[in-house]
Amino acid sequence: MLSFVENNHGEGHGFEKPVPFEEWVRTGDAMKSFIFDTDAATQSDLVIYIGPSGTDAWAEVGAAWASRVVIFGLWAKGEPAGLMRKMVSCWFFDHRELLGQVEDLRQRLESKS
Repeated sequence: MLSFVENNHGEGHGFEKPVPFEEWVRTGDAMKSFIFDTDAATQSDLVIYIGPSGTDAWAEVGAAWASRVVIFGLWAKGEPAGLMRKMVSCWFFDHRELLGQVEDLRQRLESKS
């Protein structure tokens, strides 16, 4: 499993205090995070969008969709998603239902290998 949280700005990169985002985005660590995030979105078996998540998350959804990766979404009340929400293969309104489908997909993928 790949998680942007484990690769997030200022976390686990040896910074004693958070570096301003605009300063950090020009660093090698930012490039490593960018590559990690785009590789994860385009090379995974499944991407899960948890709304509302912002523009970077929607860019990753777009990369996943273009790479034909299955995308599940957890809809948030008031989610400002427009037409591009159609990239999400299946929307869920309850996290338990989402987790059940993730488990079903995991079992199907394991049975293929």
